[in-house]
Amino acid sequence: MPARIAHTVTSGTFSLDGQTFDVDNNVWVVGDDTECVVVDAPHDVDAILAVVAGRRVTAILATHAHDDHVRVAPQLSRATGAPVLLHPADRVLWDMVHPDEPPGGELHHGDTIEVGGAALRVLHTPGHSPGACCLHAPALDVVFTGDTLFAGGPGATGRSYSDFDTIVGSIRDRLLTLPPQTVVHTGHGDSTTIGAEAPQLPQWLARGH
Repeated sequence: MPARIAHTVTSGTFSLDGQTFDVDNNVWVVGDDTECVVVDAPHDVDAILAVVAGRRVTAILATHAHDDHVRVAPQLSRATGAPVLLHPADRVLWDMVHPDEPPGGELHHGDTIEVGGAALRVLHTPGHSPGACCLHAPALDVVFTGDTLFAGGPGATGRSYSDFDTIVGSIRDRLLTLPPQTVVHTGHGDSTTIGAEAPQLPQWLARGH
């Protein structure tokens, strides 16, 4: 059975810079009938395990370390035995959430994670956070963008450890160069495609956020 993508949405909060917001987060699970990886572990371990559906989890891939993306990552790691992998530039954010529980490994630009016959290539896309990463699965025509790229534009850059010029450069150089039919599965909200977002780059630059 070829690799497939499963999905759920979990609800909770996001807190940074002394503010807290209610959020709904996408969780993406990629694999075949026997093994899978989980992309982000936001709010609810049981909801994620329901999507895993008894398969062996080989890794928990954190697109970045804001609390609404890694809140239950250590708990999910204990439940599945899978390591949490995170780009080291986001360790400062991780430590705000889990100061006594380090991630189990690192993600770096150009790494490849193999699961269920599919390969996920790590793209370091800083801007929303220093260590934000996207995961491109060419065979599935999909990229998982976390909070780097959404339907309608870049992720937020108005808080600590973020930068608008950096995120636009990441999107321009490492995402908009992907094939236009590539489906963009985001950290929040609806999916889109590279082809739908690429023409909007001048508008993003003009509005500056």
